[in-house]
Amino acid sequence: MSASAPKSSELTQGITKQAVIGRAVAAYLGLAIGDALGATVEFLTPREIRDQYGEHRDLIGGGWLRLRKGRVTDDTEMSLALGQSILRMGRVDARDIAESFSDWMRTKPVDIGHTVRRGVSLYRRTGETQVPENQYDAGNGACMRALPIALYTLGADLEQIAAANRVQSHVTHHNTLADAGTLTVIRMVQMAILGGTRDDLRALTEELVSSHPSYRYDRKPMENPGGYIVETLRAVFQALIATDSFEAAMIDVVNRGGDADTTGAILGMIAGPLYGAEGLPRRWLRTLEKETTQACQSQAIALVSAAPLTQNEDLRH
Repeated sequence: MSASAPKSSELTQGITKQAVIGRAVAAYLGLAIGDALGATVEFLTPREIRDQYGEHRDLIGGGWLRLRKGRVTDDTEMSLALGQSILRMGRVDARDIAESFSDWMRTKPVDIGHTVRRGVSLYRRTGETQVPENQYDAGNGACMRALPIALYTLGADLEQIAAANRVQSHVTHHNTLADAGTLTVIRMVQMAILGGTRDDLRALTEELVSSHPSYRYDRKPMENPGGYIVETLRAVFQALIATDSFEAAMIDVVNRGGDADTTGAILGMIAGPLYGAEGLPRRWLRTLEKETTQACQSQAIALVSAAPLTQNEDLRH
């Protein structure tokens, strides 16, 4: 077992606001890149990927959704919808988040998960902003869109971060195991933005495994992960720990197949700030749709600029 993860206060000494903003942008672009890269091979097995692509390495579109190259899916779109709500309200507000998701669903998105659809439909029928707790709702749909929470609560205390996570998650997904996994991803994103190392991120995964052993990922490689968040995060953690660059991590995880747009998106939001903007391959950034790139950049800057950490006058410019 490695040492425990450093506290945020231990990492903020000497960090600049410019560095924080740069890594926040890298997190959002990383999410979008992972989403677009993984969408091509979503629902394929590793063997099917090898047969069709050899090794899938580029943003070429296609896949079962027949996407344009550089096009993202619901992972990025729901993140942007959540971020828009937070910025509009100046807080994490369950009703406005539910309304924002409902508005997004009216656009007839290219893809939408069953659990998300069910949660939004419940809100439309009843006005309820929290679905009932359900042991079978441990899907990855709330985790894939959690980046705005990570950015907006950067510098807050852990309970405030956890509460904000529950508010957004429970609009569609209400499950203790999923809450714990999503909170760990949020903490990993924040740790990376503050300059944490891969070992620091590993320490956070080990905290999760200690409290929820089903997330243990030191067994056989997780291939063909489904929408179950435990499978998703096993694949993400394995790819993150086994590689030493953004590109290598992303290629590793999407070639595992399964719910590859979501494993790509979640890994991207962690590996983006870990390796920084300079670590994002130029060919992927050039191919990502410009409207998506601009939306991710502007929202990342706005959200992290409103976070407790960057509101601190002691943070160096």
